Amino acid sequence: MGQLRQQVYLRLREGIETGVFAAGARLPPSREHARVLGVSRNTVLWAVERLQSEGYLVARVGDGTYVARRSPPVRGTAHGPKIVAHQLLSQRGRLIAETGSRWNPATGEALPFRLGRPALEAFPFAIWDRLERKTPIATRVVGAGYTEAAGHPPLRAAIAQWLLVSRGIRCDAGQVLITAGSQQALDLVARLLLDVGDEVLVEDPGYPGIRANLIAHGALVRPVPVDAQGMCIAQGAPLYPRAKLAVVTPTHQFPLGVPMSLARRSTLIEWARANRAWIVEDDYDGEFQYGAQRIPALCSMAHDARVLHVGTFSKSLGAGLRLGFIVLPDELVDAFTRARALSDRQSPGAVQDVLARFIAEGHLLRHLRRMRELYRERQAAMIHHLARATNGAIALEPSLHGMHLAFEVGGQIRDTDLSRRAQAAGVHLAPISSYCIAAKRRGWLFGYAGYDEAALARAARALGQQLG
Repeated sequence: MGQLRQQVYLRLREGIETGVFAAGARLPPSREHARVLGVSRNTVLWAVERLQSEGYLVARVGDGTYVARRSPPVRGTAHGPKIVAHQLLSQRGRLIAETGSRWNPATGEALPFRLGRPALEAFPFAIWDRLERKTPIATRVVGAGYTEAAGHPPLRAAIAQWLLVSRGIRCDAGQVLITAGSQQALDLVARLLLDVGDEVLVEDPGYPGIRANLIAHGALVRPVPVDAQGMCIAQGAPLYPRAKLAVVTPTHQFPLGVPMSLARRSTLIEWARANRAWIVEDDYDGEFQYGAQRIPALCSMAHDARVLHVGTFSKSLGAGLRLGFIVLPDELVDAFTRARALSDRQSPGAVQDVLARFIAEGHLLRHLRRMRELYRERQAAMIHHLARATNGAIALEPSLHGMHLAFEVGGQIRDTDLSRRAQAAGVHLAPISSYCIAAKRRGWLFGYAGYDEAALARAARALGQQLG
């Protein structure tokens, strides 16, 4: 049955990609389609749902299912049909390649107000260099060879201690698995805890990189609305009773910035316990909390080992470090370690050793204290300059969390229009709609952490001219 569903799915997708089903065309009703193909209606429905989750199809309530207009046909050439990548790849390879092509993380020069960029110029390079120079030759020799796939033991121990102090998480060093950032951690989760066709609850709006990772492994992504208390799990769970996993950003929801309430956290944990499901806590910027009261990690609550905590140093120290981690239940550590070894064997040993000492000697703590103060100043500067440059049209509310602010607008405004004009003016302004699946949220996201006041002021003036 699983192979038949996959065949129907691939046949439909190829029809869309090659133009057999033109953009905007209406698919036949599922019963009729099933009769033509000689399969059950459920097989067709499974394939259609998966194509909807991947963006190939759009369902209109009471009207049918249509081919999304963003799916152009594959055109031929004067010398015959064009050979495209998907004709050369395996079925699994096609899915990964197609999904990856629709997630394009920003690279190159970081224009204000691009998200996720820390104050890289404030990184304590001198301290890092000194720690590198102090590395004993014997340690360098060991680090230059094959090391433990789970990570450098001193680094795993340092992270475990750091999590207890900073995020309230009690775990052993043996539960910490070092990864090449949070994306690899999510990739391991999808590979080891999900099968093709499994349903996963995700925040809507939410981070596209999470959705892309899951879809590439054949999971069916199910959007759950977000309100002022975080993911509306009580609303989403009844709609998708077979969901095996939920991915959340509870400390500082991405992209809206709301923290998940205690009541909502308890409901989510109870859902996972009752359904034997998993929760992935993406703590992408949990270290940047500026108030006196810090929100603890979801993983710090009693949860019957159903929460996997994913962390990264990309926001605190820089994405170029390529180090993150995942806190696992004891029962999963060995399987995840072996899977990590299959993909890229290990993280660079020398870098892990320096980071372990950087944390253990208190440099990370001191660096983050400086960054919290700096980011609060930059946030205030951005709010001021935007309000002034736009004559109050963009009045952002200050926040005690994170590295960006969200500005929502209602009505039928197309937030992508202003984003395009801003890009032409040298300003990166992410539209909230680009993070949505079914949600109709509109507005823009303003990253401030990686830009000094002069850059923020210039960007605000350029944006103000686009509003005029």
